[in-house]
Amino acid sequence: MAKIQKTFLILSLVSLLLFLGGLILALPVLWQYTAVFTCVSFAIGIAVHPVLKGYQYTAWIITAVVAGMIFPSAFLQWGNVDLRNKWLILIVVQLVMFGMGTQMSLRDFSNLGSTGKGVLVGLLCQFSIMPLAGYALTRIFTLDPEIAAGIILMGACSSGLASNVMVYLARANLVLSVTVTAMATLLAPLMTPFWMKVLAGTLLDIKFIDMMLEIIKIVLVPIGAALLHDYLKGAGSHIKAKFDLITVVALVYLISLPLGLWNLFSTNIGVELLQSLEIFSFFVGAVVVGVLYNKLTHRFKGMDLFMPLISMFGIIYFTAVTTAAGRENLLQVGIVLFFASVIHNSLGYVFGYWFSRFLGLDIPSSRAMALEVGLQNGGMASGLAGTMGKLSTVGLAPAVFSPWMNISGSILANYWRKKSYKEESSSVEDEPKVKVN
Repeated sequence: MAKIQKTFLILSLVSLLLFLGGLILALPVLWQYTAVFTCVSFAIGIAVHPVLKGYQYTAWIITAVVAGMIFPSAFLQWGNVDLRNKWLILIVVQLVMFGMGTQMSLRDFSNLGSTGKGVLVGLLCQFSIMPLAGYALTRIFTLDPEIAAGIILMGACSSGLASNVMVYLARANLVLSVTVTAMATLLAPLMTPFWMKVLAGTLLDIKFIDMMLEIIKIVLVPIGAALLHDYLKGAGSHIKAKFDLITVVALVYLISLPLGLWNLFSTNIGVELLQSLEIFSFFVGAVVVGVLYNKLTHRFKGMDLFMPLISMFGIIYFTAVTTAAGRENLLQVGIVLFFASVIHNSLGYVFGYWFSRFLGLDIPSSRAMALEVGLQNGGMASGLAGTMGKLSTVGLAPAVFSPWMNISGSILANYWRKKSYKEESSSVEDEPKVKVN
């Protein structure tokens, strides 16, 4: 495998030269195809280098951006399938969140007793610094209202599991980071619509309840299915038998919905009750998925390790489709959005760290909170933009912000990792030595 990766790394350098030649000679066919091939081969080959390996996912995100910019039509329509279709976006984002959820555990919620203060500080930082910083940036930069709303949306979302990975790399407080991510995810259906209504209500028509329900569908439902799987891993045979029976009943209910049951509901109950029934149906589906997935993991042992790759693929899909849909807008404001992403991300790190220190958290916990605040859930933001039907405008900020967050997060995490080793070494050297006679 290493030989293949080295080959692709060499091919990326050759392709880069061809790309530059195509630009100089003004040959679009040459530079367009070699640009994409350079990115693809580099994303594959980068895994061979120990230092650069951690940036492979970011390299694939950049590849998606380049491909979407150069060949937009390839990522908008496949035959009769509209890749921006609301239901397709919903299914993909649920897969993304389910994949992330399989890396969570019910134990993540059991640390509240020992990390209570840190969790409160983390949630306060998460749902204040980033949305307010995003709003401030929309006042500084002149942008289309819907594109500006995307910046606020990016700030109003919860942190993602990428922050946990970075906290682990940084040797910071991982227990606190995981707990804050879990709690922020649960609060997102309330806090994200709240900040969008308050800060972006003049930029976009924000329906609080509708947005809250969408977040429940795309975040809580798939993560609930993943946590059910986690529960069943340690459950006894009698509990699993009960869930098998519930799953059969749930399947009968779900199958009956498109066969006429939903039409019966639609004509006989009010809109508000119908919305509640829709959410209930999604959670019924979550039970089915959680139970069936749990059974699959017994047959295919590596599925939990494979699911994060599905999540990564989904985010790459969002990035390519969003870039293609918003290509014209990106050509006009792409540079501005990039600078906005750098500033927004940096403010999250700086204020997340120092506000946590001000409120009494220790250095490892403050570093964890800096990464929690600075690294937002781009998949959630892209999914919301897609379900709103505004990938080409609201979805642009997540498409631009996500690659930079991964790059900056990796750099900061590695810097803090090296610093923590030095701090540990110096503390050992400073310990008083006991003289032995």
